[in-house]
Amino acid sequence: MEKSAIQFCTVSRSAEVLCERWTPLVVRELLCGSRRFNDLHRGVPRMSTGLLAQRLRRLEEFGIVRRTVSGKVWEYGLTEAGEDLRPIVMALGHWGARWIGSRLRDDELDAGLLMWDMRRFARVEEFPAKPVVIHFQLRDARAGERTWWLVVQDGVADLCRDDPGREPTLVVDASVRALTEVWTGDRTPQQALRSHDIRVEGGPREAKALWRWLGTSAFAPTRRAVVK
Repeated sequence: MEKSAIQFCTVSRSAEVLCERWTPLVVRELLCGSRRFNDLHRGVPRMSTGLLAQRLRRLEEFGIVRRTVSGKVWEYGLTEAGEDLRPIVMALGHWGARWIGSRLRDDELDAGLLMWDMRRFARVEEFPAKPVVIHFQLRDARAGERTWWLVVQDGVADLCRDDPGREPTLVVDASVRALTEVWTGDRTPQQALRSHDIRVEGGPREAKALWRWLGTSAFAPTRRAVVK
């Protein structure tokens, strides 16, 4: 039987709880505001639902996560101990942005995760008062993940896999890699547009405002400072 590597050192004890595969990403999702199981799973789509349930139970056992009933479903939230992990997770993300960057293989690109991340960090306060529909066409995404609609109305951003039946304000045609690299700060929108890896169709005023509306990953400014 393999012996536990745990020691009396608090670094060792903390790593035993937090450094299992996927656990930091589950904590990240909770820090980003995901509360229900399905929303958590959308943020870690390559993690099995069984393993996600197991990791949540373990975090609950160690007092990092609190589970409560909301109607007919469970909701998960961070305790004070869990919230205390925020600067640690953010520091890890900024370190990765500075020293590693994307460096993604083709099989590591994930259109669904990218779109989910863009939806939750869309700068809804920057959008106009009228409804905005952005149709994303991801030309090289996996089957079933090539078309998305981001609908922003009344200060709420919704992500749709099916056509909402509304005239799009803008159509964004892009490769998954190009849109990912813009989102993470490895490329600027202007670079991707010049190379035609991203094309934007629609009114010139709306097209110009697009990148201000969407924003970037929280770690993109750190990455951009490195790749200048």
